[in-house]
Amino acid sequence: MTTLKIHDIDSAPEKSKALLEQSVKANGMLPGLHGVLASAPELFEAYQTLHKLFSESSFNNEELTVVWQTINVEHECHYCVPAHTGIAKMMKVDDAITEALRNETPLENPKLEALRNLTLSIVRNRGHVTQAELDAFYAAGYGERQVLEIILGLSQKVISNYTNHIANTPVDAPFQKFAWKK
Repeated sequence: MTTLKIHDIDSAPEKSKALLEQSVKANGMLPGLHGVLASAPELFEAYQTLHKLFSESSFNNEELTVVWQTINVEHECHYCVPAHTGIAKMMKVDDAITEALRNETPLENPKLEALRNLTLSIVRNRGHVTQAELDAFYAAGYGERQVLEIILGLSQKVISNYTNHIANTPVDAPFQKFAWKK
């Protein structure tokens, strides 16, 4: 089992202190992931920037959740699956969507299922998707912008999922009730 240091505001490198303070303000606590990312201020800033940009993409809350959780589950992130379960609840995403994503069962909404399918293909095939997969995605009502926005979401999730694997970040107390294992 590997671990990395989880910083608090006092122990963090100077360049990370303001980001950690913002995190505490925004979350009412310091998420463990943010404490780990603080060791590399540039990575922490990149993560925060990608999160902001993806949250402001053309996707609605359900679609954001589909992309995030599809990647979290595929990457088997013990930390992000419970965290995004709690976040989905805060975003008022239907629990049936969250449970289907956590359990890797098809989504009832065909458009959301098309989003899940393309996201999975991009992750599993490292971006090598077929024209047929893109055509199915477009037929569901999405466009080229959303293909690229999936890559934006994936960029954010690679930072968090891989960091949590290496750091073995403990799940934060508010999300422990949503614990998950593949």
